[in-house]
Amino acid sequence: MVEELPMFPLQSVLFPHMVLPLRVFEPRYRALAATCLAGTREFGVVLIERGSEVGGGDTRFGVGTVARIVRAEESPEGRYSIVAIGTDRFRVESWLADDPYPRALIDRLPLSRPSTPVDDPSAERLAEVAAQLRRVAMLRAGREVGAGVAGISDAAELVLDDDPQRAAYQLTIRAGLGALDAQRLLEIERTDERLDRLSKLITEEATLLEFLSGLGPSGPIRDS
Repeated sequence: MVEELPMFPLQSVLFPHMVLPLRVFEPRYRALAATCLAGTREFGVVLIERGSEVGGGDTRFGVGTVARIVRAEESPEGRYSIVAIGTDRFRVESWLADDPYPRALIDRLPLSRPSTPVDDPSAERLAEVAAQLRRVAMLRAGREVGAGVAGISDAAELVLDDDPQRAAYQLTIRAGLGALDAQRLLEIERTDERLDRLSKLITEEATLLEFLSGLGPSGPIRDS
């Protein structure tokens, strides 16, 4: 069923079950926030393909995620601090005028195709990808420490949901992917295909980080 939805284009991808904090200061998005809070509390998030978040004139990808506001605070100046959570995926059928804020006609999509024994990942497969993610987190942390950057990933503390589709999204969210890779994963219909693609991306990054771990600031480390 096609429906009209306020839209918030961003330079990052929102996945289902993902928490989205926003500070809303631009007038058109303040109007969007007020409208949402007075109604369904829902808006759509799409990745900006070209352009910026402020000022308009951007071009946008056509698959995104519905965000539902779970907490909102308005400042005396009329700005909003919002916390939303991703729910349904959707496809944009057509864009409407950006006045007073971006809007589109959208068709909600299932989080994944209906599960079958073939396309529903097993607990063992999910655990395997989780282990890959923990390995990459350790390699990233090692690179950051070597570069003098404080901080550590929380991937080691990841506890997966019993639902395989939700667990697959948990892994995708924690992977810390670039925007384009994340968008491609969001657009994949089947959970098992999304998980396989995620595993491939994690493996590629692990291979690169393992290679870089043998490099010094100016090139390969040499014994002297």
